[in-house]
Amino acid sequence: MPTDPRIDAYIANAQPFARPILEHFRELVHCALPQAEETLKWSMPHFTVGGRNVAGMASFKAHAALMIHGDGRQGEAEGDDEKGGMGHYGRITSLADLPGDAALRKKLIAAADKIASGVKEPRPARAPKPEIATPPDVAAALDANGPAKATFERFAPSHRREYLEWITDAKRAETRERRLAQAIVWLSEGKKRNWKYENC
Repeated sequence: MPTDPRIDAYIANAQPFARPILEHFRELVHCALPQAEETLKWSMPHFTVGGRNVAGMASFKAHAALMIHGDGRQGEAEGDDEKGGMGHYGRITSLADLPGDAALRKKLIAAADKIASGVKEPRPARAPKPEIATPPDVAAALDANGPAKATFERFAPSHRREYLEWITDAKRAETRERRLAQAIVWLSEGKKRNWKYENC
């Protein structure tokens, strides 16, 4: 099996408890995926098939981590939210923390097959941010300027949010008043908060 001397050095420099974990996972990857190649990505050992990431591993002071790409969201431990840590299997401190070899082999082969088939993991849909309530001073300023109010109400929630966050994030009252006055001018001209950058 082709090996990368940088991975040898990474394992040699790992904490003593982590070396057997890393060596075992490395051997398991090559057993399940003889075509896998080794490399370093993000300063961590990774295994690729056809140039695409299939799995990775990392060692820290008090735990190790394993990732099988496409096998759940990184940072979410399987069946145990308390485990935490990077990788689908949480904080690993010994070989006993690993799932069985058969289960890992199955997931490695499935990940490689997914890459070969060209199927991409769908990204989870993000929940839209809730609307920000319009503060009384902003509402009053909008009521006093019909064109600004019409523009503000016509805007998508994200564009309204940009204005409201800019105004309400001001730390001083004078700054807030100045931003509100400027916002009314721009809104009356039909401009979005970041209009200056739209043509960059």
